[in-house]
Amino acid sequence: MQGQQQQAYDRGITIFSPDGRLYQVEYAREAVKRGSPSVGVRTAEGVVLAADKRRRSEMIEPDSVEKLHKADEHIGIASAGHVADARKLIDVARRESQVNRLRYGEPIAVETLTKTVTDFIQQYTQYGGARPFGVSLIVGGVTNGEPRLFECDPSGTPYEWRALSVGANRNDIREHLEAEYDDEMSLEDGVDLALSALTVADDEELTPEGVDLATIDAETAEYVQLPDDEIEEHLEKRDLLPSDDDEAGDDEAAGE
Repeated sequence: MQGQQQQAYDRGITIFSPDGRLYQVEYAREAVKRGSPSVGVRTAEGVVLAADKRRRSEMIEPDSVEKLHKADEHIGIASAGHVADARKLIDVARRESQVNRLRYGEPIAVETLTKTVTDFIQQYTQYGGARPFGVSLIVGGVTNGEPRLFECDPSGTPYEWRALSVGANRNDIREHLEAEYDDEMSLEDGVDLALSALTVADDEELTPEGVDLATIDAETAEYVQLPDDEIEEHLEKRDLLPSDDDEAGDDEAAGE
C-alpha cells in the first residue's frame, strides 16, 4: 500500500507528497542536470552568456546545436536541459517581447520578460495532463542602462543573480564563480570568467566550435553573439585551448 501511495505522488504533477514536495518538478530539475552547462555573468558594463555546445558526434553540424538565443535586441537567453522544451520557452519569450513593442512602443524589461516566462512555466506545475518543462533558462539583458541577470527553473520561480550556472556540474561551477567574481569587473573580464567556468570539473579543453558566447553591452543595449575567431582569442588568452601535445596524441590515436 505504501508503494502505491509513493507512485501516486511520483506520477501526479498536481499532488503534493506528505512532506510538501512535487516529485515531477524535482525530476525535471534532474533532467536539467544532465544537460551541458550554460553560464551567465553580470558585470558593471553588461551581461555575458556562455554555453558548452560540444557535439556528441563529429557527424553533427555545429550550427545545429543551439544553446544561446536572441529573445530581443537587448535580451539573450541560455538554456540547459531538454532542447525541445527550451525552444518552446524561447518562442514564448520572443512573442512576449514583440507584443510589448507593438503594444507599448518600447522594449520589454528583462525582469518583466523573465516573470512572464516563469508564469508560463508555473502553469505546468499546477494543472494535470502535462509535464513540467525539463529545462532551466538564464535570461540576461539590459533595462534602462542597467544589466540584469535571471534564472528560470522548472518550478516557475525567477531568481536574480550576479553570476550563475545551469546544467551539469552546477555546484562546482558556482564555487568557481563565487571565488573569481568581482562586482567591478569589465565586460571583457566577464567573458574570461564565463569561459573559465565552463572548464570546471571537465578535463577537456574548449574549442571555438564547442562554445557559444554572447554579450549584451550596457551602453548599447545590443545582443551580440561572438564569432569563432573572437572566441578563440579569449580561449587562447586564458590558456583554455587544446595543447599541441593533446593534438599530437589525437593524431597518433587516429593513425593506430
